Parts: sequence; structure tokens; C-alpha cells
Amino acid sequence: MKETILSVKDLTISFQTLDGKVCAVQGVTFDLKKGETLAIVGESGSGKSVSVKAINRVLPQGNTLYEKGEILYNGCNLLELPEKEMQKIRGKKIAMIFQDPMTSLNPTMTVGKQIAESIVKHQKLSETEAMKEAVNLIDLVGIRNPEESSKNYPHQFSGGMRQRVMIALSLACKPEILIADEPTTALDVTIQAQILDLIDELKEKLNMSVIFITHDLGVVAHVADRVAVMYAGRIIEVGTAEEVFYYPQHPYTWGLICSMPSLDTEDENLYSIPGAPPNLLNMPKGDAFAQRNAYALQIDFEEKPPFFKVSDSHYAATWLLHPDAPKVIPPEEILRRYKTFKSFNKKEKEVDVYDASIACAGE
Repeated sequence: MKETILSVKDLTISFQTLDGKVCAVQGVTFDLKKGETLAIVGESGSGKSVSVKAINRVLPQGNTLYEKGEILYNGCNLLELPEKEMQKIRGKKIAMIFQDPMTSLNPTMTVGKQIAESIVKHQKLSETEAMKEAVNLIDLVGIRNPEESSKNYPHQFSGGMRQRVMIALSLACKPEILIADEPTTALDVTIQAQILDLIDELKEKLNMSVIFITHDLGVVAHVADRVAVMYAGRIIEVGTAEEVFYYPQHPYTWGLICSMPSLDTEDENLYSIPGAPPNLLNMPKGDAFAQRNAYALQIDFEEKPPFFKVSDSHYAATWLLHPDAPKVIPPEEILRRYKTFKSFNKKEKEVDVYDASIACAGE
């Protein structure tokens, strides 16, 4: 079993705004193992970015309230570290790639100098040695003519190349953990695939752990070992990529999967989850997804569901997994995936009550 390098436990974060207190992250808990890629998935505003920015403590100061919880990195709670100690970890041990490289790169400095500056700061190398290392990193991320490219400014690169520069910058200090916050959102699908392949290749080559933030389940299938699905500040399903992609249990996860475009889909109209996420200033009672959930039970409007165990690695917070819940028939696309999942798992295994009810309803 892989060793845990990072543990987020019961993390709760609020922001003080002019309209009142917004609870953006509510009791988030997850582990990151050495050498694995954990994808955190959800709609905009679900709390994904806030959760991972808290790891490096780069949320805006002044109005951010860390209400409770721990972020344990190699056994040390990052939320309790003095800023001076945190600076030794931020960028050096835990690095981030942001969504828009143009807002993260300095337009007045060559990319080589920007990368070298980070190396000088964290690795204490001379400027000459740091520049050589910067050229090596530019080469590592697949930019042609690395020595010449190191002398260029960010505006001289395409969007995909700028994102490669950002990856080189984040790798400058050989971090143990790389956090990629929707790094492919602004790129076309061909470049997106190249960046995903690059991150996966570098993870293996440098033995890093990766947290990948995305709203795209197609990206998840491409890169993730494990997946956590977030909604309205909470993780509502977690499991291996195979379990979440082919054997999802939460109706919100069903909606995300059904809204994915597919070459097999004959209908021209894509499915979309009805309604909108709740107002975090005035959270509803019970399950936050209940108003948008076609499968909601009465209890969903009264109590938040706990996590129910699907397997040793798969958990979902939905009352539909309660043994006394009525039988439901998931969308056709989900039933198709269940069948695919079962073909992956040929060995007989114990099946929970909910799984049995779905199998009966679908046949």
C-alpha cells in the first residue's frame, strides 16, 4: 500500500464578504498517496480551487477564515506553520500550476530568467547554474530549441507553450506534490491532450504526487488514479477513477457523466443538470443537491447524508445507498457503465443492497 504524503481532514473555510459569511469549503477530507494522481471534480463554485489553494496557503488574507480542520504534509499541519516556514514548502515541496499562465508569468522577464530566479531562491545555485537548469527544464517540458526559447518573453509563446513554461516553472524546485488547477481549460483539445500526457509523464519520471482540479470528467479518465467529486463545498463521492467513472453512485456524479459528449450519442442535445448550485450565503437544509436531484427522497430535504461505503476505496454521500432506500433506475448511460464495470471485475464479490436493487431494476 502506498504511503500517504498529504492528508486534508475536516477542512472548513469561509470568506467574510459585504453580504455576510460564505462557507466555501465544508468538512472536506481526502488523502494523497505518494506517486498517485488525485482528481478533484465539480462545477464552478464547488470549492475545488479553494480547497487546494488552502494547501499552499495562497488564499487572500484578511477575509479568509480557516474555521477548522488540518492539512497534514509529512505529519506537519500546514495551517499552523509560521509564514516563514511555509515559504520553505510553498513552491519547493508543493508547487502549483494555475489556469491562466499569462496572469502568473511576468511579462517583463524572459521565461528562462523567471525559471532561474525560482531555482536561485530555493536551491541556492549560482545564476549561471540556475540558467543551465532552467534550459534543461524548458527542454524537459517539450519546448523546442530550449536555449533560444529561454530568451523569449511570455507573449512570444502560444497558449499551450506558455502552459508548458508554467509547468517548467513549477518543477524548478523538484516538488514532491504538484497541484494543477484546471491547467488545460483555455486550450484546444489537441493541446489539452498534450499537456495532460506531459503532466502524467513528468509524474512518473520525477516520482511526484499530483492533485488535478477539473470540471471535465474526460480529463479524469485520462490522468487520475483516484477521484473526489465536490458539490457546494463538500466532497460527495470518492473512489478510484474506474469506480467513479464506470460505477458512480451519487446522482450528481450521474449528471456530470451524462452531460459528457460522446461519439456514441445519437441525440444531438446534450444533457445538462437542471437548476443551479445553491447560494453559499444561505445554504438549504439537508442535502445541498436535493433541489436539483430527480432522485431526491424526503430525507434529502431534511438531513445531510453521511458517507456510505460502496467498497474499501469507494464512498458516496447519498441517502439512496441506505439499505432502506427505495429502488431506483439510474439513467441509461449509467446502467451501461455499470455493465462495463462488471466486465472489468470478473471476480465474484459481495454486492451491497443498493447495487443489487439497481441490477434487478436494470435487467
